[in-house]
Amino acid sequence: MMNPEELEVLERISGARDDRPSLERLFMTMAHFMALRSTCSRRSVGCLIVSEDDRHVLGMGYNGGASHQENGCERPKESGNCGCLHAEENAIINCYAPRSQPKKVFTTVFPCPQCAKRLVNLGGVVSLFYAQDYHTDAAINTLSRANIIIYQLHPLLFPKDFIEAKLNS
Repeated sequence: MMNPEELEVLERISGARDDRPSLERLFMTMAHFMALRSTCSRRSVGCLIVSEDDRHVLGMGYNGGASHQENGCERPKESGNCGCLHAEENAIINCYAPRSQPKKVFTTVFPCPQCAKRLVNLGGVVSLFYAQDYHTDAAINTLSRANIIIYQLHPLLFPKDFIEAKLNS
């Protein structure tokens, strides 16, 4: 059973309240744009960490090699062990907010079990929004035990078309 706050979020992200995209959907779209910077040859993933009030991007990342190292996978044929840092890891590394500050996480792919643990240890994560399923749902229990509310949310499919339509209306 969902609490009233969760129902309010679902109503807002569904677009049922007005004709504008929700901030959650815009952040998810931004995470997809971050994924465009990925240097992993297997999968492109982006992640944003934002303040609970949606006013500040606190950290962002994409999957790829470490800074000042060669771009690309160290072990491209090893599924799940290519050597790239995950998008969530990079967003956590880049997050400047203290543990006590409430945060929302937007990631293009549901986190792996290790990234879920890292997000719990980041502290303050109240909700996680993801677009695509990961090949295992092992992280769900980790996030749920930390009282992180999970939502599946897709990005704006055609942001350019949406913008042009708004400008022409």
